[in-house]
Amino acid sequence: QVQLVESGGGLVQAGGSLRLSCVVSGLTFSSYTMGWFRQAPGKEREFVAGISWRGGYTRYADSVKGRFTISTDNAKNTVYLQMNNLKPEDTAVYYCAVSRLQGIAATTSAYADWGQGTQVTVSS
Repeated sequence: QVQLVESGGGLVQAGGSLRLSCVVSGLTFSSYTMGWFRQAPGKEREFVAGISWRGGYTRYADSVKGRFTISTDNAKNTVYLQMNNLKPEDTAVYYCAVSRLQGIAATTSAYADWGQGTQVTVSS
């Protein structure tokens, strides 16, 4: 059974940084794509960033390019999301997810397993 556990969320002032972590178990990492999504109150869940575990290809939403960086640590079975220059509009619950499909999809339907989410709040 695949389990994903996120951590690292919190309250930060605009311009600050946070690093989210997602520890994954029950998965063969070399064959999957990992993604980070977020969901603000009253809004749909949206794609933030994705990474192919093999090869290190990445993809980002336009709204976070140049500010967020996704990475993996195979030895720790962990995927990270480094978030810099945070803005109030980045406030949301952030989720990590696993896709068994080829390519880095930006749709929630492509991801089969999800974590419980971690809250990120950016104050102005």
